[in-house]
Amino acid sequence: MGAGTWGTTFGLVVCDSGHEVTLWSRRPELAAAINATGRNPDYLPDVELPATLRAVSDPAEAMAGAYAVVLAVPSQLLRTTLGGWDVPRDARVVSLAKGIELGTGRRMSEVVAEAAGVGADRLAVVTGPNLAREIAARQPSASVAASASHETALDVQRLCHTPSFRVYTNADVVGCELAGATKNVIALAVGMAVGLGFGANATASLITRGLAETSRLGVALGADPYTFAGLAGLGDLVATCASPLSRNRTFGEELGRGRSVADISRSTRQVAEGVLSCASVQALAAEHGVEMPIVEHVAAVIAGDLTPIQGVKDLMGRAPGRERD
Repeated sequence: MGAGTWGTTFGLVVCDSGHEVTLWSRRPELAAAINATGRNPDYLPDVELPATLRAVSDPAEAMAGAYAVVLAVPSQLLRTTLGGWDVPRDARVVSLAKGIELGTGRRMSEVVAEAAGVGADRLAVVTGPNLAREIAARQPSASVAASASHETALDVQRLCHTPSFRVYTNADVVGCELAGATKNVIALAVGMAVGLGFGANATASLITRGLAETSRLGVALGADPYTFAGLAGLGDLVATCASPLSRNRTFGEELGRGRSVADISRSTRQVAEGVLSCASVQALAAEHGVEMPIVEHVAAVIAGDLTPIQGVKDLMGRAPGRERD
């Protein structure tokens, strides 16, 4: 459900695993183009899609008879979108979105549970280093299928495990989702550092301290600390911060070069989730008394309260302390 870059790519992965996929597009003209050309001209024009994938623009038609419903809708639109759908009551539901809902502080699986009435026993999250264009090119990649139900996690693993997309199961839904949401914000910070002309020391420091912030928040919310050393944590963080294919890092680079949030947003149809989620991650941290200075400074830059260089100076000017408490 969602014919953007990641939704289309995940559909390709599930086809490669031996299944038939119906891809829902909000725009009928895009669905028609996908069916006519075997490609997604707006998001993956150079990738030939499997013959077992077809596109439709009617959500009810897309979900009819589905064994699994995969949600590839931007995080801040997920609740509203689900409110207009009737998700099959016997289908597995898989969330691909990485974000924290503004105003509520809900993780995406919580939004799905509330908005679509999906129980934890049939709900899973797929996350990890998921740079879509590399996966669409069938380059080797690994991710996790996280669910409160081990049976559901195994089921989702079987649905999307391929020779080039290796999937591990994980029971820590909280940690996996928090890691996926927060890494986008850290990637914005790394992008800003690159845009400002800083080198590997600056970016490595941001990645490492960003991981520390993410772990603090996760532990405060009951996550398994080891999750943040795995694919959903460190793996996703490194991929998102290091690659020019990352929307969030690229957005941050443009900010570092002096462009405004509004200007960058107007120039792309891709969603940089960290731009929308940084305020909600910051609010969630404040609610639980967790210190997250990188997240706070990124949120201030996005809000227009700081410039990227001012944010760097403020972060570097903080009082020194212990690396681990």
